[in-house]
Amino acid sequence: MFFRTVLRYVTAGLLLAAGTDFAAPNPPIPPPSTDVPLAAKTGKETAVFAGGCFWGVQSVFQRVKGVLSTAAGYSGGDAKTASYRQVVTETTGHAESVEVVYDPSRITYGQLLRVYFSVAHDPTQLNRQGPDVGTSYRSAIFFTNEEQKRLANAYIGQLDRQKVFPKPIVTEVTPLKAFYRAEDYHQDYAYYNPDNPYIQVCDRPKIAALKQQFPELFVEYKPKR
Repeated sequence: MFFRTVLRYVTAGLLLAAGTDFAAPNPPIPPPSTDVPLAAKTGKETAVFAGGCFWGVQSVFQRVKGVLSTAAGYSGGDAKTASYRQVVTETTGHAESVEVVYDPSRITYGQLLRVYFSVAHDPTQLNRQGPDVGTSYRSAIFFTNEEQKRLANAYIGQLDRQKVFPKPIVTEVTPLKAFYRAEDYHQDYAYYNPDNPYIQVCDRPKIAALKQQFPELFVEYKPKR
């Protein structure tokens, strides 16, 4: 685990020196043609997304209007192996994931999907994102109900038919069995470590892309704790 962490930061440092980042392309991708309307009343619903290191995915969704809270964690494996030390061995079946609790009267699941595919990660990379390689960094949507499953599959089909990306989308759409919150030091990591080379290269460009591509959805973020 120590070697892998060091390799991540060394790779990020080299990319930073070279002036390379992973910002999403401009303009944003088309909106989903299949979505649900905004709810008539305020409420809470949950979505779970995996798309590489959870630091960056969390840093995007916590700045989206209508998102009430986020948490970095693990999905896809069982409770006994839901720890960073075990997940990084790539033997547990987990993916680094982010739980997004949102108000469906302020933002739709389809809008969250658009942000996910536009700026949170590259959905055409199989089992990797940037310098991070392995199944724990896979692209996956863990749906919590049949409606989320339907909307996710419809949007993937739409984007592939329209050839929005140069390669086919490899995102898994799979039922959420459980979400296990990650260790406290992973929560809001990008916020508390803005000068970390990895955050500067891999995550801050995603925040900038969100603000540029979706100004109507972008909100500033400050942890409540």
